[in-house]
Amino acid sequence: MSPTSETAKGGRRLVIVESPAKAKTIKGYLGPGYVVEASVGHIRDLPNGAAEVPEKYTGEVRRLGVDVEHDFEPIYVVNADKKAQVKKLKDLLKESDELYLATDEDREGEAIAWHLQEVLKPKVPVKRMVFHEITKSAIQAAVANPRQLNQKLVDAQETRRILDRLYGYEVSPVLWKKVMPRLSAGRVQSVATRLVVERERERIAFRSAEYWDLTGTFSTGRAGDPSDPSSLVARLQSVDGRRVAQGRDFDSLGQLKSANTLHLDEANARALAAALEQTRFAVRSVESKPYRRSPYAPFRTTTLQQEASRKLGFGAKATMQIAQKLYENGYITYMRTDSTTLSDTAVAAARAQVTQLYGADYLPDAPRTYAGKVKNAQEAHEAIRPSGDRFRTPAETGLTGDQFKLYELIWKRTVASQMKDATGNSVTVKIGGTAADGRDVEFTASGKTITFHGFLKAYVEGADDPNAELDDRERRLPQVSEGDALGAEEITVDGHATKPPARYTEASLVKELEEREIGRPSTYASIIGTILDRGYVFKKGTALVPSFLSFAVVNLLEKHFGRLVDYDFTAKMEDDLDRIARGEAQSVPWLKRFYFGEGEGAGVGGAAEAGNGDGDHLGGLKELVTDLGAIDAREVSSFPVGNGIVLRVGRYGPYIERGEKDSENHQRADIPTDLAPDELSVELAEELLAKPSGDFELGTDPVTGHQIVAKDGRYGPYVTEILPEGTPKTGKNAVKPRTASLFKSMSLDTVTLEDALKLMSLPRVVGTDADGQEITAQNGRYGPYLKKGTDSRSLQSEEQLFTITLEEAQAIYAQPKQRGRAAAKPPLKELGTDPVSEKPVVVKDGRFGPYVTDGETNATLRSGDSVETITPERGFELLAEKRAKGPAKKTAKKAAAKKTTAKKAPAKKTAAKKTAAKKTTTAKKTAAKKTAAAKPSSED
Repeated sequence: MSPTSETAKGGRRLVIVESPAKAKTIKGYLGPGYVVEASVGHIRDLPNGAAEVPEKYTGEVRRLGVDVEHDFEPIYVVNADKKAQVKKLKDLLKESDELYLATDEDREGEAIAWHLQEVLKPKVPVKRMVFHEITKSAIQAAVANPRQLNQKLVDAQETRRILDRLYGYEVSPVLWKKVMPRLSAGRVQSVATRLVVERERERIAFRSAEYWDLTGTFSTGRAGDPSDPSSLVARLQSVDGRRVAQGRDFDSLGQLKSANTLHLDEANARALAAALEQTRFAVRSVESKPYRRSPYAPFRTTTLQQEASRKLGFGAKATMQIAQKLYENGYITYMRTDSTTLSDTAVAAARAQVTQLYGADYLPDAPRTYAGKVKNAQEAHEAIRPSGDRFRTPAETGLTGDQFKLYELIWKRTVASQMKDATGNSVTVKIGGTAADGRDVEFTASGKTITFHGFLKAYVEGADDPNAELDDRERRLPQVSEGDALGAEEITVDGHATKPPARYTEASLVKELEEREIGRPSTYASIIGTILDRGYVFKKGTALVPSFLSFAVVNLLEKHFGRLVDYDFTAKMEDDLDRIARGEAQSVPWLKRFYFGEGEGAGVGGAAEAGNGDGDHLGGLKELVTDLGAIDAREVSSFPVGNGIVLRVGRYGPYIERGEKDSENHQRADIPTDLAPDELSVELAEELLAKPSGDFELGTDPVTGHQIVAKDGRYGPYVTEILPEGTPKTGKNAVKPRTASLFKSMSLDTVTLEDALKLMSLPRVVGTDADGQEITAQNGRYGPYLKKGTDSRSLQSEEQLFTITLEEAQAIYAQPKQRGRAAAKPPLKELGTDPVSEKPVVVKDGRFGPYVTDGETNATLRSGDSVETITPERGFELLAEKRAKGPAKKTAKKAAAKKTTAKKAPAKKTAAKKTAAKKTTTAKKTAAKKTAAAKPSSED
């Protein structure tokens, strides 16, 4: 019996999901007997600040939003922007006979369902409806087979939320006091930042080593063809039995790891090449081995993020946004999963497409299964795959753009996972000879031939290393046998230098976090987004570069909160939280040990009975953040560069200085915001200090007698006057100094007093029009312009501000005023063809700064990007992220309407009533909403 016919007999059912898009799709599968409405994400949470906490709470409870003295009871408040939606849900519930909570089947989804139940207080039967794909059969099966709320999952999510709140709200204020205001710390974000910083430290400490080797092109002497080439390229392997050193043989300080290897310098390499000019070479051995490669497992959250980064240039956040849309619209299964398992239905669908598209020869006799590699995988439904019992090919979906690209990636990976192995042969050929000076040399060449491509016909995995050889790449060698003579067509001498460890990309950082078992895969996209938004990390191309600010933050955390950013400690916390999710440990004793330490508040035997281990990784957060006297703010934010130069991270950004402040030899210079820490050498620091900086005294204004100076300000160089002491700066009689920005053609070290006085004379009166209106020339935010009353006209150049005559101005006003946009400016940089839209991408200068565009989508450059350094890959990534967000919604009228409604019906202040549940609930105050940047982070 269908859900619709059941409903006709059983009454009206209210189904609540998270998103409107999901609600719309599900409604189409359930029919008229069901009302499907969205909660629009979380409807309540811990308060964002003290202003949102009910007045009855004081002290630490008001600050933290958690009552640490009474079993860590959380204070939940309904989000101000969700009150109208909650009222709508309550009204719909009054008219319903059953409530189905259909949020996602993971910890967070379970918590949202629990919060809905707590806030709505339904008097009708409540059922939990779960599914991992939005298809008609899956939704109808979910309605027919509901379950109860899983309280263990709810407790686990709540424990995480409380833990992250305590971590963020206790450690972040330490950063405010000792490093810079408005910073944040988080259980996983701080550890992720530390990983990026440690990689940069390795790059700073790295010393390159130079090494040389020989490459020979050897000919068989016979005509070749594609299956049997006539020549091969081999690299020098050994000289007199000693292996020639390659990059892997040097340590990070540029020293050989083993004395047994032979380090060739340029002179020795060239001498050896000369000694081999007349050498006769022969094949010494041919070793052939069978080659076999099995398919990759279907996607889970992290592997999808990594591949989308490698192949499509998507950031983790963009990938998840696109996947969310595909899931909500019924194209793929749930995209937050730790599982590589496919259901029997999915296996059958994949195998059917293998036969249909590639033939029965590519189908293994038995279905393939994949063991999960993720420890404590608890959000495991199924791997990410196309939805339904028959997979739609990418062409059948009707998708376009980024959604098509990501669906195609998922589809290919899923189908390939049920195909046969790729097989072939790998061959190693060793070629030997004796040099003129008697030295024995041996060259080696390796090859690979694929005799049956198997799954590689459908899908080949990408690699983090751009120089890595992909699995489907063949290297065919000539068919030679031991003893065959070979002629040396060419022997070249090649110089190399060891490279520092590569910076993390989003893909490799996700991989590193997962391998270290830090955090949950479903949160990695938001973690990377957080450290980018907070300014701890910026991007150069696809590389994640730590800012100097992050060095100061990590330095403080390592020295004074070492346990909180220890990788093993964070992984052990994850284990503990997973045990709570499985019911093997209790939340409150664990939180007591984490916050108060081993003794105070833990209770006798409570922690041990809760299964929390031996206590080596828990305890004492409150004590750690209470005594801050030992933290030297200047010390944690100072880093020696060399030659007496020290880098300091100040409250307004990083700078370098030499000597004591106010001393005669004191020097100071700001650091460019986009400078990578490993690029700050002693030489660059000296160059920055040598540049003119600070205030340039230009002279005295002969009219006013005021000192005129030039400065480098936040918005660029400018000139201003120094007002006499005692000049009122506030109040009715306040006097503002005359100030003017430098023209683009001017610079701080060349601007003169005459230039400054001319600049500060603006706006300039050009003259009076025939109708008596004054025309002035002014320099504004968007460039030079004329103004007559309310009528403004742009000028062609800044110099015209001083040269334009009244007649020329009148001629400009005599022309009809241009409507719409001015003529387009030429692009600042060309980046190539976008892999998604297949249109040319350029960098342009816009009203709000430089941006990348393909003609359809525009994306503003971020703080870490610049026109000079932006790469094509970075440009494509910014466009992908912008597309994933979708078009901006025009909600001005709706917002105004909501605002009016809110004013008419203010939230009532009522004493909080205790419910049967132990949690405290209350309506959230609408006053004084602080910005997210000013709040401590309470997320991973």
